Amino acid sequence: MKLRSPGVTVGVVGGGQLGRMLGEAGSPLGIELLVSDPTPECPASLVARDQVVGAFDDEETIYELGERADYLTFEIELADPDVLEAVEEETGTPVHPRPETLRMIQDKLVQKERLSEAGIPVPAYEAVDSAAELREALDDLGYPAMLKAREGGYDGRGNVLVESPEDVETAFEAIQGPAMVEEFVDYDRELAVIGCKGDGETDTFPVTETIHREEILRETVSPARTDGQTRERAREVATEILDVMAGRGVYGIELFERADGEILLNEIAPRPHNSGHWTIEGCHTSQFEQHLRAVTGLPLGATDRREPTALANILGDVDTRQDAELSGVEDVLRTDTVSLHWYGKREVYNLRKMGHITSVGSEPDSVLSLVREVRDWLTFRE
Repeated sequence: MKLRSPGVTVGVVGGGQLGRMLGEAGSPLGIELLVSDPTPECPASLVARDQVVGAFDDEETIYELGERADYLTFEIELADPDVLEAVEEETGTPVHPRPETLRMIQDKLVQKERLSEAGIPVPAYEAVDSAAELREALDDLGYPAMLKAREGGYDGRGNVLVESPEDVETAFEAIQGPAMVEEFVDYDRELAVIGCKGDGETDTFPVTETIHREEILRETVSPARTDGQTRERAREVATEILDVMAGRGVYGIELFERADGEILLNEIAPRPHNSGHWTIEGCHTSQFEQHLRAVTGLPLGATDRREPTALANILGDVDTRQDAELSGVEDVLRTDTVSLHWYGKREVYNLRKMGHITSVGSEPDSVLSLVREVRDWLTFRE
């Protein structure tokens, strides 16, 4: 590739915070972004060359992306793989990761089946299409168990914990559609690996510990606070998963670590992921730069961690939807080793991801304590 201006253009379906950070990462490489999003002046629009306003699965919108871009990718699983395939065929613009990968990952049951067939360790699961089938499946899996919508769930949405037979009817009604039920994994900690597939090369970022409450990611710390053997096993599982994925790009791979050190797959995202945001300050190459390198066929960058790094998400702490005005920013910016990332969303509501802070230091527990303390200085309340 020769650098020129205007540069290579990547069309991105989705213009939220992931698209915004892709745009920030692409600029130094001479890669320009064209994003599509249904929200006018979406967060990524301020760092992209242009925005096409349209639904994530709208064929006319995606066709315009394909016509104007050199490569197509997506930062949200609501993109339509059939539309992406049709646009690629009609415009000749390559799509990465491949639409068939998106199609497989969009359905959690299909995802589990495909990976289980490939020998990836996954929790025990069953497909259920009615409350009666759920009750029957739980006779085998036992209580508690996790009921999941097969499509569309994220940040805990579409997941319902079934603790006893009395919960079966209401749990299935809450999902409102095709579902699968998984054994409840009694894990020691949750881990994540950002995997990378380039043009004939693969790599992984360092294993990260992810800390959730109410099924929403609150903090990450890398290296994960577990033993080296377990981290290596997590990396091995992630590498095996990459062999199943079709298409270039980065993949957010979420894992469970059991008390005995066994690693099980939780879920996969075929895109940059919240568990990898720490790489912006913490690694030689960020997950966002890596994704753009991979999609455009450039050599992958080094994934080495600079130093232990922790991240804390800035979540909405208000009861009602309102204009987003964050207080406490000055105190954060006065704090050495802390970096602030603002996603540019116009409105805030309870638990909405609005930004994050990271800190790089010499010891995982200390940087994690710091980002937690600093994050608590921030509020959207008046």
